[in-house]
Amino acid sequence: AALAIELHDKRIAGSEEFSSLLQANIRELEMPYAEFNVDIKESINYGQFGKDSVQFLFSANKNVALRELSKVASGGEVSRIMLCLKAVNAKIIEMPSMIFDEIDTGVSGRIADKMGNLLDDLSKNLQIFAITHLPQIASKGNTHLLVYKEIDDKNVTNTHIKEIVGFEREKEIARMLSGSELTQAAFNNAKELLKK
Repeated sequence: AALAIELHDKRIAGSEEFSSLLQANIRELEMPYAEFNVDIKESINYGQFGKDSVQFLFSANKNVALRELSKVASGGEVSRIMLCLKAVNAKIIEMPSMIFDEIDTGVSGRIADKMGNLLDDLSKNLQIFAITHLPQIASKGNTHLLVYKEIDDKNVTNTHIKEIVGFEREKEIARMLSGSELTQAAFNNAKELLKK
C-alpha cells in the first residue's frame, strides 16, 4: 500500500510536465490545436504497477473536449503521437538506440518532413534505425540500407540488405517519390531532399 501511494504521488507530480512536453511536440507536427493530458485515478484494486488507472486523453481539434486517445486518434495522429512519446522518453531515459518500424504510417508530405526532422534531431544524441517507405524520412538518414527480396535458382525467396550511396541512393529516393516509372522531376526532387 505504501509503495502504491508513493508511485501514485510520483505519477501525479510528473504528469503535468510530461503532458506539457508531449503536447508541445505534437503541436510541432501539424496539429497546432492538439491537447494532451494524463488522467490518473486511484482504483480500489492493486495491480503489477500500483493501484492507479491511467488514461491518455487527447483532442486534435480546437474547442473539442479531450477523450481517451485510443478512441479518438486517427492512424496518422497515433503515428505522430507515438513518435513524440518515444522522443520525450528517449530524452528522459537516455537510451543509446531506438528502432522505429514504420512510425510514419498514415502521414505524408509536410508532416512526414517534420517527423523526419524530429528523428534527425533525436539522432544527434542516440542511434536511430527508421524503417520507412517515405522519402522525406529516408532522405534524412546518414546511412541508407535497402531491404529487398530475390528468388534464387531453386525458386526460394531470399531477403537481402545492402547499403546504398550516391546515385543508387538518389535513384531509390526518386523511386519512393514516383513509383515504378522514374521521372526527371522525381530525380530532381530526390536530389533536393538529400541536400537537406
